[in-house]
Amino acid sequence: MPQHHDRPHSASVDPKDVERFDRLGELWWDATGKMGILHEINPVRVHYIRDLACRHFRADGAARDRHDARPLEGLRLVDIGCGGGILSESLAELGAKVTAVDPAPNNIEVARRHAERSGLDIAYRNCTAEALAAEGARFDIVVAMEVLEHVEGQSDFVATLASLVEPGGMLFLATIDRTLKSYALAILGAEYVLGWVPRGTHDHDKFVRPDELSAWLRRAGLREIDRSGMSFQPLTRSWRKSHDTDVNYMMAAKKSG
Repeated sequence: MPQHHDRPHSASVDPKDVERFDRLGELWWDATGKMGILHEINPVRVHYIRDLACRHFRADGAARDRHDARPLEGLRLVDIGCGGGILSESLAELGAKVTAVDPAPNNIEVARRHAERSGLDIAYRNCTAEALAAEGARFDIVVAMEVLEHVEGQSDFVATLASLVEPGGMLFLATIDRTLKSYALAILGAEYVLGWVPRGTHDHDKFVRPDELSAWLRRAGLREIDRSGMSFQPLTRSWRKSHDTDVNYMMAAKKSG
């Protein structure tokens, strides 16, 4: 049973969503359970971040090789809305110095325990993006994947994320486009027909058009440098990058240095 803790609050935090994810507990690491889809899409997210970061950041004056064992070595990265730490662990394994935050305390407890068992040094914190920004924290890379569709005041939240990016740094986001196709696939299909995620996980009104997100980034002082869709391949039961951003998509932006 989840333990009851005081949860950090901010303008962007939706208490109902925090409560919903806080109840998942150890289910975060059940690759065949309710959060299995995050395990399935994780390689796509990791490779997207790795490849663009290696292209953008240099190490010892030379371009980073994405095929190195630890291509993100020395980069300070924060994973906003880290959940149980699925993405955080993968990025730490690539050499990044990872801080990971989530407003749901049980998520952080699960993530810490799993990282310890995995032998990974990740700075997990039960707090919000706004709290980090208020501390003046800055990172080379900020990631907020599958988070934007769960927060309040989305444009202000993007501005908060942008404030966490060091000059010359990068911001990575993944969310869902607000289309009829996304309603059919991400809500009716994924929640009610296939049961990929728990019912009630998504609100179509909180889905974000890519051009809306790009405009919010510009207002926050960042420039979009890439957008890519994520599509499910039914024959191989796998996910891959695609040009179709009508449902799931990722976006990368950079701050001038």
